[in-house]
Amino acid sequence: MAAGEIHILIGTHALIEDWVVFKNLGLAITDEQHRFGVAQRAALWKKNKPFPPHVLVMTATPIPRTLAMTLYGDLDISVIDELPPGRKDIVTLHRTENHRLRVIGFMREQIALGRQVYIVYPMIEESEKMDLQNLMSGYEAISREFPTPEFQISILHGKMKAADKDFEMQRFVRGETQIMVATTVIEVGVNVPNASVMVIENTERFGLSQLHQLRGRVGRGAEQSYCLLMSSFKLSKDSKERIQTMVRTNNGFEIAEADLKLRGPGDLEGTQQSGIVNLRLADLAKDGKILQVAREVAARILDDDPYLKRPEHEVLAVQLAKEGK
Repeated sequence: MAAGEIHILIGTHALIEDWVVFKNLGLAITDEQHRFGVAQRAALWKKNKPFPPHVLVMTATPIPRTLAMTLYGDLDISVIDELPPGRKDIVTLHRTENHRLRVIGFMREQIALGRQVYIVYPMIEESEKMDLQNLMSGYEAISREFPTPEFQISILHGKMKAADKDFEMQRFVRGETQIMVATTVIEVGVNVPNASVMVIENTERFGLSQLHQLRGRVGRGAEQSYCLLMSSFKLSKDSKERIQTMVRTNNGFEIAEADLKLRGPGDLEGTQQSGIVNLRLADLAKDGKILQVAREVAARILDDDPYLKRPEHEVLAVQLAKEGK
């Protein structure tokens, strides 16, 4: 790579390590960008000096900070807002513990139709500090409801060895197991078109971006798919709003805007990824359209008069000079 003998390098977070040296990095593409921190992405972009490479970031769920940066003109954005041909919108439903038997019955119905099911837990093992559903207890309960040999169940979590994770995943991909009990390790990179049901336990413990990513593991085939959001009875105001947003829409950008409203865009010039920004005039959650128009006008002015030498741009030039720009 340092000698320029490799033209394309595909890797994980390891590519941001200091020992990875490029002779002339021209393009840096970050897939699933929400899985990378701000500093991590910047470390990759800084690997070419003195000129930074072209940068492309991709995600199904724009994080609030990125949405805010887009409004400020730091990124150009392309939107793919259509489902692939033959796919249907995922039906999303909110259920609490008193609906547990009905949820089990629905899973049985889908399996009888030849479909497969994901069940996602926020934790691997029981915790004394948090009263949450956990994968190991859940696996035992599901095994009682769906006994062998009639049913086969896969289990997948981050503490498993890589070979064991791959073995369990391939069993599910081949249709040898009907149910995948997992943590959020299945959030990205999993494609099983026959899986039609996603059950998320303790939904209130997940953020909107993560919920949208998990839901995206189903709905990848032509059959109708479902996402069941399980939660406790007592929910905070924010948790209720997150769940209502997920039930209401499958649109990733609408979900990002709701996330922006709930969490704030973070520090636009730093590394904080959430928190409310107190702007004097604009509300990033409400003023998206006018900010977009302002951005387009600014771009036209800079294209037409990049040094702001024209008389009509004198006020802009003076203001920017005061700001030290």
